[in-house]
Amino acid sequence: MTNITCMVRWVRTHEALRRAAWTLFAEHGYDATATAEIANRAGVSEMTLFRHFPTKEALLLDDQFDPSMAEAVRARPANESNMRALAEGIRQAWTRIGAEDAKLLHDRLRIIAEAPTLRGGIERNSEKTIAALVQALMDRGACSEQARVAATAVIAGLSNALLNWARSEPTSLDSTLDSALDTLGGN
Repeated sequence: MTNITCMVRWVRTHEALRRAAWTLFAEHGYDATATAEIANRAGVSEMTLFRHFPTKEALLLDDQFDPSMAEAVRARPANESNMRALAEGIRQAWTRIGAEDAKLLHDRLRIIAEAPTLRGGIERNSEKTIAALVQALMDRGACSEQARVAATAVIAGLSNALLNWARSEPTSLDSTLDSALDTLGGN
């Protein structure tokens, strides 16, 4: 089997596991869904699930937007403040999210907001995002302490806004993000 065939199969399995998990979490709740059920729904073994996702919470919390957000922040004008570069870079990265992805994000965040056992996981997962944004700011010339404070503040504020959005009826992701990023960026 070629490397490309293996990679295609890995991606297909990864997405099947993610979709199965999100469907089951939406139907039964995060806490009531076992990893064996997710694997069964995806047509793989539970061991295969854990090869793709190290924990059950990773099925919901892994954020594929981190690299694009960090790159957009890194590309912001050098004369922008850290907070403005973060807000505008994140805004730019999120403009690539279509209506279907926004609906999936809303559903995913609602599951997260309703699962008390995920509270600590949200913070742990945010560390990866913060680290990517800190590095982007440092690449722009910020010192590590200032970069960490700015990135932590923006991610905390954005997480709060997105979780509140998820608890509400689906409203515009764009308006929620714009409002939060305007506040965080000093607009």
